[in-house]
Amino acid sequence: MTAGTAPRWGSALDSVVVYAQGAVCRRLARGSVPPGGRVRVTGLPRTLDAGSLRVRVTGGKGPRVIEARVDVEAEPLGTTVPDASHSEVERLREECAAARARHDRQVRLIDEVKALRPVPPTRRRDDPHRRTPVDAWLALADFVDERLTRLHSRLAESQEALGRAEHALTVAADRLARASTDAPAAHVRTTVSALVTFDGAGDAEGQAGVEVEYAVPGAIWAPAYRLTHRQGESSGRLVLRASIAQRTGEDWTGVRLALATADLGRRTDLPRLRSLRIGRRQPGPTPSGWREPPSGLADLFAGYDAAGRRPTVTHAAGGAEGRPVPVAVAVAGAPAPPLPPMTMPMPIPMAPQGYDQPLTAAPPGYGAPPPAPMAGSAAPQAFGGGSRFPASSAAMAPPAMPAAPGRAAPPRPPAPAPAGSGPTGQAGPPRPSGSELDYTALVLSGPEEQHARRGRLFPDVPFDPTAAEYRRRAESVAALPLPAHAVRPRESAGSFDHRFDAVARADIPSDGTWHTVTVGEIAVGLRTEYLCVPSVEQTVYATLALSNATGQALLAGPVEVTAGQDFLLTAALPTLAPGGVCRVGLGQAEGVRVTRRTNLHESTSGLRNTTTVLDHRIHVELANRLAEPVTVEVRERVPVSSDADVRIEERADWAPPRTDADAEQHAPGTRVWRVELPAGATTALDGGYEIRIPSAKSLAGGNRRS
Repeated sequence: MTAGTAPRWGSALDSVVVYAQGAVCRRLARGSVPPGGRVRVTGLPRTLDAGSLRVRVTGGKGPRVIEARVDVEAEPLGTTVPDASHSEVERLREECAAARARHDRQVRLIDEVKALRPVPPTRRRDDPHRRTPVDAWLALADFVDERLTRLHSRLAESQEALGRAEHALTVAADRLARASTDAPAAHVRTTVSALVTFDGAGDAEGQAGVEVEYAVPGAIWAPAYRLTHRQGESSGRLVLRASIAQRTGEDWTGVRLALATADLGRRTDLPRLRSLRIGRRQPGPTPSGWREPPSGLADLFAGYDAAGRRPTVTHAAGGAEGRPVPVAVAVAGAPAPPLPPMTMPMPIPMAPQGYDQPLTAAPPGYGAPPPAPMAGSAAPQAFGGGSRFPASSAAMAPPAMPAAPGRAAPPRPPAPAPAGSGPTGQAGPPRPSGSELDYTALVLSGPEEQHARRGRLFPDVPFDPTAAEYRRRAESVAALPLPAHAVRPRESAGSFDHRFDAVARADIPSDGTWHTVTVGEIAVGLRTEYLCVPSVEQTVYATLALSNATGQALLAGPVEVTAGQDFLLTAALPTLAPGGVCRVGLGQAEGVRVTRRTNLHESTSGLRNTTTVLDHRIHVELANRLAEPVTVEVRERVPVSSDADVRIEERADWAPPRTDADAEQHAPGTRVWRVELPAGATTALDGGYEIRIPSAKSLAGGNRRS
């Protein structure tokens, strides 16, 4: 069974995990397994990363997947009605161009009429002076004024028509830009599918189910919250919401959604620590999966070169992603040389038969980049031979090709240097890179290639401009401006990664705009506190002390605070670790008043009045006008001295701030009063401190300071 005749299985998008940039989608498909074992799972987007395709059998029992690769099909659409949005934009663009042409024509007519001037005839030397025809001049002026009046009225109408056409074109273009990209092109239908090959039959009914997983770019998200609380309660409802924008080329309809802060492009392979050895004896190089090319490889194309002409080349499927492999056709009359054993592309990354050593580098997989090529390499290495790595024998160099009739003999390619003779001086067998160990991406070079590439396998990674354009459009969603107070997940998550699963399925179109989705409810502890710093501002502020009682961190983002049914404000919530506490400001509390008065008394003490005593007295009054008791935290400060001769004595019942996570935010010398005020009650707080300094010294700026 060929790829073109493989039965098609329709797939449905089931779940999506949105990462910091990009997403991983999972589709489900089910159908009957044909005798050949090859099926085509359709419905994949054009922007998918071909290297991230993963296929697994669902249900636990059934056939085994032995190969999966991406295949792209395109067919023209001759009778399909074009998209209405594109047609509307084209129609409005033509109308706008016609309106602009009419406007420009009126401007040119006005310029031509303005240029009308009376030109007197040229006077000869012997001609007498003529009388100026005033009536003709006035008639011309009246004609110009009347003509300009009509033209300017038409110009105003054309300007209004042009403005309306440009506005309509702008609206239609914006609607088209915001439209979903999950739609085929106007003239070509592109079908992206996964060619899956099974090893075995389905269940008793011949059915089998698969789960197709792939990564796509063009998806971002940012966290947002909604906090609902009631006065006097110690708990509240914190709803986690996510602002998601995606332009992956497929609409996410009814999908199970999850949000992660991880980076899809981050390396996942661990570094390899090697031992340090002192001395001449060093361990041998790690064996690789490379082997020398078969003997007599160059003789395979002797008849082709002796024919003296280029026959037509047929193509047989077998390359990666359905790309054809060029194979030479034997020329009539030319002897067919015996075929030596050659390495052919294999469907899955496993070591081919005949290898003497096991592989040391795995094929490049999703999430793990391929190993870096060896230093000093210049050209891509053919799998099974090579001009890239030094060889261990001269047998790698192909012999000279016989000359064709009427032509000079082709030049003999230079033989590769023996092992250890290169500039790097590395001995041992070559080490192929990850791309050369990806057997499904290797393509057999035909006779039309260079002599050093004939009959050898090389990685074939052609550039697809259409796929590159799709990916560029998808990745443009990363340039969207973030909502107010929003922070990107990678910046707020720090060095840890978190995942949040939505409680319900969601719909997110592929239009590149922000959509808000409710993820779930988070249990948090709330405590209403009132803070004031009367030495700076005699105003009391209300705050919410929010504690994270879950095992996951709360990422930074905007939070909408609601008290009962009343919306209060939108604030910025910082990143809150599990068990952490932070304050969210609610603004001024009009029901709680504070008043502060200070008094300074200066005196001397000591046997000879050698010490100056600065006695500072502080009086703070609090009044609660609310209908419920409140807890007020009053913050004051005392001087801090680094001079041993200066002594500071406190006379108050205040205390230093609590030694918690917020203690680092307080300046040295901060003192705190915590007062419980019943409803409608008032209280007074008295405190102070004495500064004792030698009489020969004084405070910078004067001793009499508040």
